[in-house]
Formats: sequence, structure tokens, C-alpha cells
Amino acid sequence: LSLCPSVVLIGDSGVGKSNLLSRFTRNEFNLESKSTIGVEFATRSIQVDGKTVKAQIWDTAGQERYRAITSAYYRGAVGALLVYDIAKHLTYENVERWLKELRDHADSNIVIMLVGNKSDLRHLRAVPTDEARTFTSFQTILTEIYRIVSQKQMSDRRDNDMSPSNNVVNIQVQPTENKPKMQCCQSI
Repeated sequence: LSLCPSVVLIGDSGVGKSNLLSRFTRNEFNLESKSTIGVEFATRSIQVDGKTVKAQIWDTAGQERYRAITSAYYRGAVGALLVYDIAKHLTYENVERWLKELRDHADSNIVIMLVGNKSDLRHLRAVPTDEARTFTSFQTILTEIYRIVSQKQMSDRRDNDMSPSNNVVNIQVQPTENKPKMQCCQSI
């Protein structure tokens, strides 16, 4: 195996995260799916550029009472699927809160994808596709601006760093001559 990335599924309770996981990893769908308690996970191996990638996908509970447990799983994740229910506008409104949660607990380089789930309920759609597209466009550009500014600040700090670790001077010490040592009480 070449890679074993970790991906988290996050979003409000009832948006369909568990069914996304079971569809992707086992090609199953359960209409009677219950809310996740804590965290569940599954794996799936896929081929990418001739290499096997075994992804660990973590399904986190969407309820507030599990937040302390679930946020711990964000730290090691390289990707996040932020899921909302297209038929429930409130789940879409809460996307901002979930993004803040990721910013607070995940690596700053995590790749985030917004997923409008339950597209089979098209007739009940409460979140227009264009609204979600506009939101993701703004998020994408703001994220890029943040990364560019952060990298520039880090670069400026390195360039202006006057700390001892940045001003290292190598000193060459010549070996001393090996003179025969005298033993104690030896006459000269």
C-alpha cells in the first residue's frame, strides 16, 4: 500500500453521512439507518495512478453532545466531506459552524468538499444548487487568500528571523597535537 489517508464525514445529524459511508465502502443503502453514536469508520482501497490507496473514512456523529469526541478525529484527517441535506435548509445554514469546527481542530491543509446529499429528494429541495455553488466559490477564494497570506507571513518571519538558530556560524576546531602523556610521579 502506498497511502492510507484519513477522511472525515461531518455535518448535522440525519443528513445521510452513514449512508454515504456504507454506499461508498460496501455499496449498501439502509433506509432505516439510525443516528451514529460517537464515531464509526470503514475503509476502501482504490487505485490511483497505479498505486493502491486505502482510505480510512470516519463517520462522525452530528449531535452536539458528541462534539468533544468527534472533533478529536479531525486532527489526523487529510480530507473532510461536509454534508448537508438538500431538503433541510437548516443543515445547510449550519455548514459555517462545521467549517469553524474544522478550522479549530483539523490541519490547516485539510481538503474540504461540500456535499449536498439526498438528491433523490429533488422535489423537496430547500437549498438551491446555485446558492451552494456561490457559497463554495466564496469559501474557496477566501481559503486560497488565507493560505497565500499565511505563507507570505511565514516567509517574512524566516527572512527577518534574528534568532540564534537563524544565525548559525560554523566553527572549525583543529585537532590538538597528540603529545605523550606523562604518568604521575614520572621524572622529567
